[in-house]
Amino acid sequence: MAGPIIAGADALVMDPHDHVATAIKDLKQGQRITFRVQEQVQEVTLLDDVPFGHKLAIQDIPAGTDIRKYGEVIGRTTTQILAGQHVHVHNVEGIRGRGDQAKA
Repeated sequence: MAGPIIAGADALVMDPHDHVATAIKDLKQGQRITFRVQEQVQEVTLLDDVPFGHKLAIQDIPAGTDIRKYGEVIGRTTTQILAGQHVHVHNVEGIRGRGDQAKA
């Protein structure tokens, strides 16, 4: 079970294996934001605007990496993503339920 949500964070990380945090308000490029990974408070400077509810990278993620949110793989990076970048359909592809990847 996830721990308590503590006031003051700008984004949420639900699992210590996550590559991304979820913005809990609109965030602006250049802003230094805070988030928690378990008991540790961390910061990152945003390289892009990140709308409420969208994801941002909390670490550098190489191209071709299976990316985790909420402890689950949600897709694969199509390019390198730097800490602080917006993570969305422009740099992550879905890998679930894709007919083009089904085995014959």
